[in-house]
Amino acid sequence: MARYIFVTGGVVSSLGKGLSSASLAYLLQSRGYKVRLRKLDPYLNVDPGTMSPFQHGEVFVTDDGAETDLDLGHYERFTGISAKQSDNITTGRIYSDIIQRERKGGYLGKTVQVIPHVTDRIKEFIKKDVSSEDFIICEIGGTVGDIESLPFLEAIRQFSNDHGKKNTLFIHLTLVPYMRASDEIKTKPTQHSVKELRTIGIQPDIIICRSEQPLPFDQRKKISLFCNVPFENVIETVDVKTIYEAPISFNKEKLDKIVLKYFKLKSKKNVNLNPWKKITNVVLKTKPKVNIGLIGKYVNLKDAYKSLDEALIHGGIDNNVKVNLIRIESDKLKPNEIKEKLKNISGILIPGGFGKRGTEGKIEAIKYARQNKIPFLGICYGMQMAVIEYARNVLKIKKATSSEFSKTGVNVIGLIHEWNRDGKIFKGSKKELGGTMRLGLYEAKLKKNSLIQKIYRSNSINERHRHRYEVNIDYKDKFEDKGLIFSGMSPDHKLPEIIELKNHPWFIGVQFHPEFKSRPLNPHPLFSSFIKAVKIKNAKY
Repeated sequence: MARYIFVTGGVVSSLGKGLSSASLAYLLQSRGYKVRLRKLDPYLNVDPGTMSPFQHGEVFVTDDGAETDLDLGHYERFTGISAKQSDNITTGRIYSDIIQRERKGGYLGKTVQVIPHVTDRIKEFIKKDVSSEDFIICEIGGTVGDIESLPFLEAIRQFSNDHGKKNTLFIHLTLVPYMRASDEIKTKPTQHSVKELRTIGIQPDIIICRSEQPLPFDQRKKISLFCNVPFENVIETVDVKTIYEAPISFNKEKLDKIVLKYFKLKSKKNVNLNPWKKITNVVLKTKPKVNIGLIGKYVNLKDAYKSLDEALIHGGIDNNVKVNLIRIESDKLKPNEIKEKLKNISGILIPGGFGKRGTEGKIEAIKYARQNKIPFLGICYGMQMAVIEYARNVLKIKKATSSEFSKTGVNVIGLIHEWNRDGKIFKGSKKELGGTMRLGLYEAKLKKNSLIQKIYRSNSINERHRHRYEVNIDYKDKFEDKGLIFSGMSPDHKLPEIIELKNHPWFIGVQFHPEFKSRPLNPHPLFSSFIKAVKIKNAKY
């Protein structure tokens, strides 16, 4: 029978509920239990697919094509368990489902209300698609006190009553600020946050205190007293130098033992923290460093490329080097500045994206990488920009462009309305933007003796996609005649998946997002190979 753990947050957002949930999941998993992680988001968007990265950070994509919150990326990286469509829900999705049902007469004339209809739908989601899991960890997005979060908090309160307190556990994560001027750690925000939670009817069983400084005994005892939580269940989490220290930190605080004790369960085996200690040691103490130029539109917001940042770190771990990311805004990258801005860079990466803004800067950077033999990796949109650059400067198609951002010119990139996956046809749309792209896991066949085949050590791969536009297959022969090889194709040979360049040490573009499948304990081969090439290039300087 599954036990349910609900993780809420107070005081401010972005405290690390996702990392805390993922770390706890790993610790329980390491103790021999089967775990599942879920995210309940209170915003009214149906999913984050149409949201700007500046608003929400990256959109994480699952194998089955769900566009989800970036916290699901943390869940996957820490546990190795692939998330599903059924692991992320939003207020928008819930209301959309309820309204559709109401329009069809599904409520038999009843007045549709937040309680019980919205809360019942949330409870259905929490239980959905649960089979043999021992623990279901549900992170509630937002902050206690937000009006948007109230239906979710009410739903988990009801859920605890429905399933029994012995089968449900509430963890509350709060900020305990350090006041530098007075050299004091303040517990009052935590007290108010817990008071707000208790007003709703939820008494937290464990409080995780996020702080810049270790939590003194007196402050911990004060939180225990005023928040009605046992002293040993007040857990500190001091800011760490790398997120991969988090499982070690929580284990040191005995979070996993406290959870098992609450549910009257015994550990099936000892926790293995050696992989995380090894990774932390490499990340923090490795001295060789390589500079990677990340050229994109959203570089000022770190969460916009969260999975990509982590995948590059994983590649660095695999090659025993520290990756130094130099973030460059593509729309501010001028042709006459390219040489100066990229002179100390050993590798160039163009990430995914949408729209016209910043395209010319990306194209110029790709030209520089191609001509100067700098290792280059283009992901999704980055691959498409590499195709346009090659068409303009090598094939001499000066008006080469994409129909995504130009109505005139030669479209070497164009909108494809249908995709074939496992014999099923999925239709795209230019009018409906949300959920109408090529999403999720698709197969690609690799060209024999190509660089990409050597990297993957396979003739066939499955990777996650998130895009609407494709490389125009009509130009394949012209590109290959000039040295740009289409080394990965869809099984029906209609959609180019991977390009690579002859007579270049390492130049690859992929239509998919390999970063979504990279793990710290299992780095993605594409990023490991890219960092290896960068390391070799760096050694030549």
